[in-house]
Amino acid sequence: MPHDAAPSRPGPRPRRLLAAFRRLSIRNKLLAMVLLPLLVVLPLLGVILLAWVNLAFDRLLITKIRADLAVAEGYFDRVLGEVGASTAAVADSHALHLALATATPGGDAAVVPLLERFRQRERLDFINLRGADGRLRATDQGPTGFDDSGWPQVVPDAAPGGRTSVEVLGPQQLAVLGPRHAERAGVPLLATRNARPSERSHEARSMVLLATRPVTAPDGRLLGHVQGGVLLNRNLPLIDHINEIVYPQGSLPFGSQGTATLFLDDVRISTNVRLFGGVAEERAIGTRVSQTVREAVLEQGSTWLGRAFVVNDWYVSAYKPLADSAGQRVGMLYVGYLEAPFRVLKYGVLGGIGVVFFAVMIAAAVVSLRLAREIFSPIERMDATMRRIEGGALDARVGPVDSQDEIGRLATHLDEVLATLQRWHAQLDAKVAERTQQLEDTQARLVRSEKMATIGQLTASIAHEVNNPIAVIQGNLDLLRTLLPPPVADEVRAELALIDQQIERMRLIVTQLLQFARPGEFAGYVERVDPRRLLEDCLLLVSHQLATTRIQVERALAPVPPVAINRQELQQVLVNLLVNAVHAMPEGGTLGLSSRTDEDGRVALAICDTGPGLPPELIGQLFRPFVTRKKDGTGLGLWISRGIVERYGGDIQAGNREDGLRGARFVVVLPADADARPEAAA
Repeated sequence: MPHDAAPSRPGPRPRRLLAAFRRLSIRNKLLAMVLLPLLVVLPLLGVILLAWVNLAFDRLLITKIRADLAVAEGYFDRVLGEVGASTAAVADSHALHLALATATPGGDAAVVPLLERFRQRERLDFINLRGADGRLRATDQGPTGFDDSGWPQVVPDAAPGGRTSVEVLGPQQLAVLGPRHAERAGVPLLATRNARPSERSHEARSMVLLATRPVTAPDGRLLGHVQGGVLLNRNLPLIDHINEIVYPQGSLPFGSQGTATLFLDDVRISTNVRLFGGVAEERAIGTRVSQTVREAVLEQGSTWLGRAFVVNDWYVSAYKPLADSAGQRVGMLYVGYLEAPFRVLKYGVLGGIGVVFFAVMIAAAVVSLRLAREIFSPIERMDATMRRIEGGALDARVGPVDSQDEIGRLATHLDEVLATLQRWHAQLDAKVAERTQQLEDTQARLVRSEKMATIGQLTASIAHEVNNPIAVIQGNLDLLRTLLPPPVADEVRAELALIDQQIERMRLIVTQLLQFARPGEFAGYVERVDPRRLLEDCLLLVSHQLATTRIQVERALAPVPPVAINRQELQQVLVNLLVNAVHAMPEGGTLGLSSRTDEDGRVALAICDTGPGLPPELIGQLFRPFVTRKKDGTGLGLWISRGIVERYGGDIQAGNREDGLRGARFVVVLPADADARPEAAA
């Protein structure tokens, strides 16, 4: 039995609270009903919104730094490729082949001026000539007899076409290149806050972009190898150009500053980060990365995206490990921008939202209290009037009431009843003086009964007025459609539709309140989009380009279900594909648009042109950054478009047309909205 009785123990507490609520005056009840949501629910919603805005803002900063790192990494790979291309140009040059063919034993000195000329032409820091056996024969500084042990060796079997990689050279290897490179490579280490403790005081090694290409005779005989490279230590033009590409002038708002850095191990060897004092000419070369970042990037091999302390301030940072040809992590590529302006902005936004919520709460409380006073003030006046009458003041009246609702009419009726009762009392006073006491008792009971009946009627009327308006409006609207003859119904169809829209708007307001209260159950930025209609809208956006060409548009838009996506982002993707198709047909052609549902139930939107089509070697690289055939293109459009579509679970497919016509074909595949009704696809 004790186990059976245990669940009922919490029961008395709610009953006591309910009993205490019942004992409150109507004023206090109304105040509790008005202020409880304002003082509890609204602040809770405000806290939830502030937390969500804070999280969304931080994610936005991380998304931006991820994109910045991708741009910097793409340009770094491009520079690496240019070093390889320059080295290959030297290896394939006729002048070098002729010099090697005519060189006498021990006559490598004749090749040195040629190597120096090639180095200046290709804008390399050094060029080495190695024999077919891989031994160093000469550099652009002259013939060499130095010991080149420790240099990245030529491995013909492993890389017959040559190799381009990031490498680290020690002082002995740098000595082969001449004194100017050794002096430039040396970096004194500076004490840096949060860096791992180290006893080193100087970094004598150098990081280089090194390319090796074979030199072959027309008969295929290996004549030697050419090694070309770019020194990264103190390479300020390179790092400044990376920073200019990632953070062009005016790209960062609120006074934030973008920075880029190359690290050898954890030491900054080339950077535009300024030193502690902020002197414009003094860069933070020789400072080191924090121990936390070092462990995550260099030791664990992961990419760092987030806040990091850089020299003397906090930055939104991205660190990418750099590996040499052996796969060893030897350094890092860094981009980042000053966090302080964005932090001030975030706190300003959060503070603004807090102030708005507080102001709304205060304003709502004031308005609610005034509205609540319109309810309880007449009732309190009626109660006071009844108490005065009970005290013997038969001439007491409620008086004029501003409200014109049921409570106002009740006060007027009460005054009329009191006046009538007073008149009856005056007429009967002389005749039934002996029954005065009985009459007063009867009058008191009558007033109390009338009061209770009126309050009961008032409560029922309020419940009716609150719960039934929407159902009455909808019912009468449906009846009106049934009773109106067709000609009249056609004339007022727009008005009836407007009423339907307003009813739906009331339901939408409830839905929006639910969205506001439970943001985790609703997509904040996603809406249901009709793909066919959006494709037609996008066609209008490029109509001015179609008007200047002889391009015809062919549509094969089959019914498809809606998709759940951000409308503006999908429009950006489709407009980019349409513009690319128009550019592929400068002399005119046919632009094909089609929509269908594939075998997996996904929506497929196809855009075809009759241009030259896509070369096979380009199809696999289309969606990489900086890949483009346009002279003035950036090579980022398709890469960004695929990233947008993949974020919503979709994909972009590229290829050439398979219907016998020449041209390219791009297909945007998106999952159908899971909540879409089957008839919505029609």
